[in-house]
Amino acid sequence: QVRLVESGGGLVQAGDSLRVSCVASGRTFSRYAMGWFRQSPGMEREFVAAIRWSGGTTGYADSVKGRFTISRDSAKNTVYLQMNGLKPADTAVYYCAARQGGIHTTSREYDYWGQGTQVTVSS
Repeated sequence: QVRLVESGGGLVQAGDSLRVSCVASGRTFSRYAMGWFRQSPGMEREFVAAIRWSGGTTGYADSVKGRFTISRDSAKNTVYLQMNGLKPADTAVYYCAARQGGIHTTSREYDYWGQGTQVTVSS
C-alpha cells in the first residue's frame, strides 16, 4: 500500500525560506512521478511542481518558477520542495502526490496523496 507522509510546514514571514518533505513507502517508485500541489480555503487544488523519480525531469508552475525547487533522495525515498522568497500568496496546505509515468500538472492524474502540511506566510 502506497503511503505518502508530508512534513516541514509552518508559519514564516514573507521573504523567508522553508523546505517541506514527503516520505514515500509501500512501492518501488522508480517508474513514478511525484508532485506537489497546494490548496487554499475556497480554492481548487493547484499544481506547484513535479519530478520524475527516474531521470529527475522536473516541472514547475509559473507562479513558483525561480523560487521553488523540487528534488528527490532515492536512498531515503523522500521528495523535497525547497521554497525561497515566500509570499503571503503561497499560504496553503501543501500536498504530496504520486502517479505512474511522467510528470503531470493535473491533480486528477495522480493516484496517491498524502495528508498535507500547512504553510502559512505572514506579511
